[in-house]
Amino acid sequence: MEKLNLYINGTYTAAEGDRSFTLANPVTGDVVTEAAAASLGDVARAVDAAASAFATWSVTSPGERRHTLLAAAKNLTARGDDIVQAMKEEIGATEAWGRFNVMLASEMLVEAASLTTQIKGEVIPSNRPGSTAMAIRQPAGVVLAMAPWNAPVILGVRAIATPLACGNTVVMKTSELCPRVHSLIVEAVAEAGLPAGVLNAISNAPDEAPEIVAALIEHPAIRRINFTGSTRVGRVISGLAGRNLKPALLELGGKAPMIVLEDADVDAAVAAAAFGAFMNQGQICMSTERIITVGEVGDRFVEAFSAKVQTLTAGDPRDGNTPLGSLVNMAGADRIRALTADAVDKGATLIAGGGKGTILNAAALDHVTPEMRIYTEESFGPVVAIIRAGSVDEAIRIANESEFGLSAAVFSRDTMAALAVAKRIESGICHINGPTVHDEAQMPFGGVKASGYGRFGGIWGIDEFTELRWITMQDGALKYPI
Repeated sequence: MEKLNLYINGTYTAAEGDRSFTLANPVTGDVVTEAAAASLGDVARAVDAAASAFATWSVTSPGERRHTLLAAAKNLTARGDDIVQAMKEEIGATEAWGRFNVMLASEMLVEAASLTTQIKGEVIPSNRPGSTAMAIRQPAGVVLAMAPWNAPVILGVRAIATPLACGNTVVMKTSELCPRVHSLIVEAVAEAGLPAGVLNAISNAPDEAPEIVAALIEHPAIRRINFTGSTRVGRVISGLAGRNLKPALLELGGKAPMIVLEDADVDAAVAAAAFGAFMNQGQICMSTERIITVGEVGDRFVEAFSAKVQTLTAGDPRDGNTPLGSLVNMAGADRIRALTADAVDKGATLIAGGGKGTILNAAALDHVTPEMRIYTEESFGPVVAIIRAGSVDEAIRIANESEFGLSAAVFSRDTMAALAVAKRIESGICHINGPTVHDEAQMPFGGVKASGYGRFGGIWGIDEFTELRWITMQDGALKYPI
């Protein structure tokens, strides 16, 4: 097994002292990856390399940056087989989830390429005679990118693509749970023609993450931070960023509600709920965690949904065609078991479920109530809570009765009524007659409340990774009061 090295200033290099850590397959327990464990000195080398490269990359023409990102998209697609295999081995992902990651991440690179000529400014009328005032956007500097393991290609590429398109240089801190997947991403993008130092990547031992992240954020050359991950860690990141007066883009946890109104197409709602709750074993920030049924539709929905859930069994992702694969580790599986047991003990009805180790079948809990942990806690696994509401107002109250606010969905045959409900839900994203899990490269992706702030995606990402500046040009001499 070849050890993964750090990528600094265009060169693969061992960590100081040749330090490394290993990662085991969640199903078999076999070691599948050995990766370099960066030191604080390695952190400084990576950021310094990015800072040095910024002077040149920031003035590279938009056409050149566009061609580089388009080449990166092709490189990523060409590495699809290797990336999917790495996802299976490192995080227990299914073939379908791996292929979807590669496809959407490639589209994100293409979308980022289109942004290079969308970085615009404007002329602003000035009260000063002979003065021309302009608002312009310029690259911010070195961007720190931190992406998680659960959608490693999509979120890894998202963390670096728009910053590069805007003329920034990047240091990526790879996930401790999928360093090989993230290394393949960096390889695909870097080999598309990026000059040395424009993209750098460091991996770290899991127990050293706090000091590595702190050193990265506190480095004077870091000007922007983007992080996708848990709300718990996001609070730490935002605190460090705030103390260092550095803007951060955070996409954090979720507890996505799906409201099923009384006139909903039950079959369509069931299909969307199953996809939203169980794709990638429910390990998606947008996963449907709460299904809120209104009135008499509840019984009809649960009957149809129960039949669907019982078909969604899990297996070793290496087998190829299993609907669900493995959870990322035993800690995640144990959390699902604990949440399920707590709900059943307090009166919920368990629909399907079961499994061993990190291989858990799809499960649903009916008649979930506020005293159960799963009512408020993010499960991040293959179990969904069904909550009965007596009215639309009650359903909206339940949907908003959460610290999170990332994604949501509403099902109704009356789309205008559904739109009225969608506008009252406290979330950054809401889909009418579609699942809570939905992502497109050009959309403004992000949440509210404890789900974070800022927006990835499309032209909205430009605002996050550029500085807005006011520049004036004066014709002739002015008269000053002194």
